[in-house]
This record gives sequence, C-alpha cells and structure tokens, in this order.
Amino acid sequence: MGLAKLSDPPQERVAMTQQIYVLNGPNLNLLGTREPEIYGTTTLDDIHQQMKAAAPNSEITFRQTNSEGELIDWVQEASKSAEILILNAGAYTHTSVALHDALRACEARTYEVHISNPAAREAFRTTNYVAPCADACIAGFGVRGYLMALDAALQ
Repeated sequence: MGLAKLSDPPQERVAMTQQIYVLNGPNLNLLGTREPEIYGTTTLDDIHQQMKAAAPNSEITFRQTNSEGELIDWVQEASKSAEILILNAGAYTHTSVALHDALRACEARTYEVHISNPAAREAFRTTNYVAPCADACIAGFGVRGYLMALDAALQ
C-alpha cells in the first residue's frame, strides 16, 4: 500500500486497530483557560474527542499528569503496549533527563507535540530533552499539532 495523502481520512489508511498513547505533561490540564493568547481556548478534552473522531479504528489512551514520575511510568507502559506515542511533555521537555532516558528505552514510534513554538519563546525553552528521542516534532501549530501528529503516525 502506498503512502496516503494528508487529505485522506485516517480511517481509510488504517486497516487494523493500532494502540496509540497520547501523553500530556504538566499544566496541560489548564488548556482552554491558561494563557489563551498562547495556547488558545481548546481544552484537553476537546483535543481527545477530536483525536478519537479522526482515528475511529484506533485505540487511543489519552492521559495528562503534573507528575514527572507518573509521566515516565506511562512512557514505559506505552513502550510495552503501544505502536505509537504522541507526547506533549510540557515543561518537562526542557528539564527532565529522566524522561529523556525513558524515551530512549521506548519502543513505540514517538511524535513530540508542542502547541506553541518553544524555540521562539524564552531562552530556557531551547533546551529539549525529548527531541533526540522522537521520530518527529510538531510545534507551533496550536492544538492542531495533535491531529497533525496523529495523521503522520497513521500513514
């Protein structure tokens, strides 16, 4: 089967059920109200619903935590249970060597997502411990980045 076009519906590209983990780090539970000028007004639940609608033939495990250890546990779980990991690590992107190490051991294809473009923000956000472990990074497209990562993962 050849590569699908970006405009093709995901359900036409995926014949079998894929297990997808979508993991979200600290403060992403505040989407919709936190700094809407940067992050918009879409909530994390809205994103989850959009992803389920876009990939009805996939099993999506969608989680958010403010705890670094819990996020690492979920990455390790995804390594054993999922073909695809879509990760918005939030601030842990810039601070967590432990998350980096968990991602290095992760066997799932990993897509890093950022709602804003960290490279265009504060200088400390240019440090990225996730990028060296990810197959691709989507940043700066707002919450649409989640669907872009899902579309890329399903091709």
